[in-house]
Parts: sequence; C-alpha cells; structure tokens
Amino acid sequence: MLSNKAADKKSYVRVGILMLILFLSVVAYADRSILSISGSAIKDEFGLSSIQLGFILSAFSWAYVIGQIPGGLFLDRFGAKKVYGVTLVLWSLSTLAMGFVGEFAQGAAGVIFIMFSLRFLLGLIEAPSFPANARVTIMWFPKAERGRASSLFASSQYFAVAIFSPLSGWLVSEFGWQWPFFVLGLIGIASFFVWMTFMREPRHHPLVSKKELEYIIDGGGLVDIDSIQERKAKSRLSRATVKGLLTSRMLWCAYLGQYCIIALSYFFITWFPIYLVQARGMDILHAGFATIAPAICGFAGGIFGGYISDSLLLKGVSLSWARKAPYIVGMVMAATLIGAAIVDSNVWIVAIMSFAFFGKGVAAGAGTWTVISDTAPKEAIGLAGAIFNCVGNIAGIVTPIMFGYIVAITGNYSMGLLFVGAHCIVGALLFLFVMGPIERVRKGQNDVTKREMPDFKTGQRAHR
Repeated sequence: MLSNKAADKKSYVRVGILMLILFLSVVAYADRSILSISGSAIKDEFGLSSIQLGFILSAFSWAYVIGQIPGGLFLDRFGAKKVYGVTLVLWSLSTLAMGFVGEFAQGAAGVIFIMFSLRFLLGLIEAPSFPANARVTIMWFPKAERGRASSLFASSQYFAVAIFSPLSGWLVSEFGWQWPFFVLGLIGIASFFVWMTFMREPRHHPLVSKKELEYIIDGGGLVDIDSIQERKAKSRLSRATVKGLLTSRMLWCAYLGQYCIIALSYFFITWFPIYLVQARGMDILHAGFATIAPAICGFAGGIFGGYISDSLLLKGVSLSWARKAPYIVGMVMAATLIGAAIVDSNVWIVAIMSFAFFGKGVAAGAGTWTVISDTAPKEAIGLAGAIFNCVGNIAGIVTPIMFGYIVAITGNYSMGLLFVGAHCIVGALLFLFVMGPIERVRKGQNDVTKREMPDFKTGQRAHR
C-alpha cells in the first residue's frame, strides 16, 4: 500500500522501468552482435570461408525465429518478470561458453558445429526478450507515450553497437577474440539481479504513486495484463484470436515491415564490420570505432521517430498516419545506403551509413513495435509480439547467408549493399499502399472487407 505522502506525489517509475528494459535490450543485442567484431579473427584463426562464417552468423536467427511462438505463449502464461529473468541467465551462460570454443573444437568442422550450436542456443533462449519488452511497455505506458517508449528499446541495437563494438574491438586486439564473450556473459548474469529486484507490476510497485498509476490507466495502459494471466493461467487461447493475428492484412504489413527493418539490422551487426575490414582495409580496432557514428545516428533516429509519431497523435493526426508516415519517410532515407557501393572514401562510407541508419531508426521508432502495441488483442499480446518478431527475424537468417553468398559469387560487396537497400523500398511501399488503417485487432477480425477501403488522408475506412 502507498503512504498518503507517496500517493500525493507524481512519481515517474515507468521511466526507470523503461531504462531497465533498455539496458537489458542493449545486453541482448550486444550478445548477438559481438560475433561480427570477433568474426574476422575467428575466420583467420580457424580458416573459415565467407559462406561458413555467414552460416555461423545466421545461427542465432534460426533459433530466434523458432523460439518466438513458444516464447510468446510463455509470456502470456507466466508474465514478463519470470520469463525475462530465467532467459537472461541462460542466454548469458550461452554467450560465456562461446569464449571456450577453441578449447574444445577440433578443426574447422568442429568450430563450425560448436559455434553454430551455441549461437543457435542463444537465439532460442533470447526469443522472448523483445516480445517481453513490448508487454512491459503496454503494461507501464499510456498510449500517448508508447511511441517514444517503444522507440527507445527498439533502438537498443544502436546503443549496443556504439558501446560494445569499440569495446569488443579493443578486447579482441589486446586479449583475443574470446574476451568479448567473457565480458558480456558476466554482465548478463549480473543484470539478472537488477531485473528481479526492480521489476514489478504497476499496481504492486512500492515506488509508484497513486497519480502515476491513474495516469497510466487513464491513458490506456494495461496495468493488469500479468495479473490477469496469473488468474487465468489454464485458459486456452481462442481460435478466433489466433485467426485474427494470422489473417489481418494490417498486421501482415507490420510483420513484413519488421522483416525489412531487421534485414538492415542484421547487415549492420553481422557483415558491416567485416565489410569494413575486408573491403575497406580497416583493422579490427578501427572498424569497431567506425560503427559508432551510424549507431549513434540510428539511435537518434529511433528517438526522433517515436517522438514525431507521438506528437502527431497528440495533434489529432490519425493513429494510422502518426505511425505510418515516419516509417515510410525513414525507410526511403535508409535506402541511401546503396550509395556506399559507388564511393571510394571510407569517410563517405561512414557518412552514408550514418544517414541511412538515422532513417532506419526513424522507421523502427514509429512504425513497428509501436504498431503491435497499438493493435494486439489484449488477451494475446505476447503471442502477437512473438509472431511479429518471428516473421521479422527470418531476415536474420536470410540476410547473413545471402550476403555471404553474394560476396562469394561476385567477389565484392556492391551487390550485397543493393540487396540490403532494396528492403527499404519494399517496406515503404507496403506501409504506403497495402497496409490500410491501423486499429486494434478483435477476436475473429479478418481485416478490411472488399467494400471498405482505407482513406489515406484520415487513416479511416471509406465505404463504397
């Protein structure tokens, strides 16, 4: 219970919760991205080919995709705190084990098998992390703040790259490729204790004032979603709800829009540092530092996109266009990364990538996880986020492998950059011409009927 003094004050515990999931998201993204920094040293030490390295880089995403649906169901059944806490410890142990591969593997085949297996395990365990972030955001934030909140944790990849790429580059240069895995594994294990200590539901958090709780509830925050799932743990998900998640044209555009964004993300956290080393002639340390500017710009773009989206909503712009417009503009900006294929200067490479990833951040900050928060059925928030993340992260499988094949076949990186940039145009076109109105999916809702077409000025349905 709150004291009278605490009840009268306006607390901001939700900001602390947001900083916590941002921190955990940074750790999660750093775990998946550090292999790209160690990748060149691993490739040289064990004599791996570009295609073999591409498969190792993709291993995380194979399991991450497979684990999304089970992870979402676990979230809806057990709640974010328990699921996030257990998986955080397990995925940190998997990261830690990567540093010992050289002690146990025999030859290139052994290295490939063990590294692929550990990265696969990491992806499987980490699968519920971002659906859990979305669930916590829906629980703790009113609708008018969700764009900014979602954009912050969605931008964690940039924090991870900006902080851990230079650190990992230094660790690899000074101590060997194993050390980034050791350091991040220990950070993850320590993070478990922070999460379990501070995370609570809004109604039961000792630091939340009555005013803050009322503000969250009045603004549409679903403060009881974890409590409800505990009381109804044995209830089954209805077929109508699942049908709504799988047949909505609006949601499928959001799913595919996430796929296009993640294609860029995985280029950045897998092949981009390797590209800088092998195609642009940088050493590992300088390649790590060269990723800072694009990472910072991507983070800034994510915050800007979420802010613009929420601002448009507060000014009376329809929910549809408050979410769509920043995504479309951002993806068009991101398409400029293709220009890196035709310039010679490394300075220009970094500048182009910085601009492109600012645009990608704008798109991600407004139009992907925020859409799921706004539209997922209340009884299936975990599952909706899992399907969304499952479809999106198929790009994490396809992009590293396809990029590796393109490099192997063409002998250069230009066509690979074109392949990645094409995703930006596809995503923008989907949101602009195919998606239709953005609204919360209800049980059995199929989508816009043939007699109802979206009015692109208002985001509402226009009857013919």
